[in-house]
Amino acid sequence: MVKLERLRGDHADALLAFERENREYFARTVPDRGDAYFADFASRHAARLAEQDAGICHFHVVVDERGGIAGRVNLVDVEDGSAELGYRVGEHAAGKGVATAAVAEVCRVAGSAYGLTSLVAVTTLDNLGSRTVLERNSFALVEDTVVAGKPGIRYRRSHLWVP
Repeated sequence: MVKLERLRGDHADALLAFERENREYFARTVPDRGDAYFADFASRHAARLAEQDAGICHFHVVVDERGGIAGRVNLVDVEDGSAELGYRVGEHAAGKGVATAAVAEVCRVAGSAYGLTSLVAVTTLDNLGSRTVLERNSFALVEDTVVAGKPGIRYRRSHLWVP
């Protein structure tokens, strides 16, 4: 079972630890966040909370059975009933269905709590894990694109939640 929590101020220390612990792992498939991300984490966290309070974005952490952070799932650039989905799970949770379950849950929450009607997501063509997560969650291929200079795919999912 995956537990999704809306990002809060008290997640800061655990989230920073999660990002540091998984930095090398994430850099294998996505561009590294850079040293400035970690040096300025407190101000970045505060800025994310302000964006969330303004309704521009919805940030979440994925909490594991021990209460630690196993991943993140974010909905950014909320506009006209749509948002862009981004997600990552730590190395210890990879390949265990955590990302698939977390994306399924955020799709439900996006429709029921945030009133969104569609989500878009992009991933690189060679990121089979991410493509699988999206396809298992009924995201449909929309078009080819470029992600961080690499060939990528844009996906869309409509009909997020049915009561």
